[in-house]
Amino acid sequence: MMRRQAARALRGRPVQNMSEFKSIPVTIEAPRSGEKYRTAQGFTAIKDGVRAHGAPPPAAPAGKPRWLKAPLAAGAGYEAVRRTVREHRLATVCEEAKCPNIGECWNAGTATIMVMGAVCTRACRFCAVDTGNPRGWLDAGEPDNVAASVALMKLRYVVLTSVDRDDLSDGGAEHYAACVRAIKRRTPDTAVEALTPDFQGVRQDVERVVDSGVEVFAQNIETVRRLTHPVRDPRAGYQQTLDVLGYAKAHRRTLLTKSSLMLGLGETDEEIFECMDDLRAAGVDILTLGQYLRPTVHHLPVVRFVTPDEFVRYRAAGLARGFRECVSGPLVRSSYRAERALAGNNVGLHEGRALRSS
Repeated sequence: MMRRQAARALRGRPVQNMSEFKSIPVTIEAPRSGEKYRTAQGFTAIKDGVRAHGAPPPAAPAGKPRWLKAPLAAGAGYEAVRRTVREHRLATVCEEAKCPNIGECWNAGTATIMVMGAVCTRACRFCAVDTGNPRGWLDAGEPDNVAASVALMKLRYVVLTSVDRDDLSDGGAEHYAACVRAIKRRTPDTAVEALTPDFQGVRQDVERVVDSGVEVFAQNIETVRRLTHPVRDPRAGYQQTLDVLGYAKAHRRTLLTKSSLMLGLGETDEEIFECMDDLRAAGVDILTLGQYLRPTVHHLPVVRFVTPDEFVRYRAAGLARGFRECVSGPLVRSSYRAERALAGNNVGLHEGRALRSS
């Protein structure tokens, strides 16, 4: 009877076991957002990347506007990829991040896969990826497993992204490159976009990924110069991101380079346009602009919801500055329909000429 009562009392609540780590309670199972827990690999991390302490930051503007409602994911291509993902228990950022564009991208044969684990060494205040110190842990079998996943999903275009791995001497550059090479060996016709960490700005590590065979090299600047801190982790940097993108382009001039900017954090039009100019000066070809949405109450609040008409105006400003493509919209994310710009480049798109976005 007491066991049944206890079970009823726990029903609907996460099961948690607590231990001590340096006198700090550590959650072993079912961590809540902002709690510290121990991973299966034996190191500690913080759920959703930002520790819960004190009162949460101010709330966002009341209610999400209607234009932030995502269309229902459907279509033959989507269903085929979804069945393969379920059958083979594959992991994609598209599902794990609840991307609103999953239906459109999967129907187009595009998906995003995250490598080097799910725990980031940095703690950006906009990002809900868990943070901690993996202490050098890597899955040696990951390159072959990723390549097998790409083949099973019959992807024509794959975006490889990853957490930051400041615990590794090369930031994970060699492992990242090994994943790209494994994909190219198994499915040589699959185009690969590397949406990378900044490798602490080390040029030779950036070049190692560029030399692995990627068609597109991406590094997200995330926000305007003034808001870089506190939006991004102190180890990230506005100029460091620009330098990384510049290194990639200088190392291989034919490489497409790409970056992404979140809007709605308090930036001004002048700051957005300045960021566009800085990215173009670094040789960046493709820019994506999307609405920042607060992942948990512990993260930075939304300052404003950018209207669809404003996104249209920002796209025009980007194209006028010479980006090959500027994909701009409330639900746009950095990997949104990433194959389009590459397709345009392959048919001889000239500098400054825009691809159609719809």
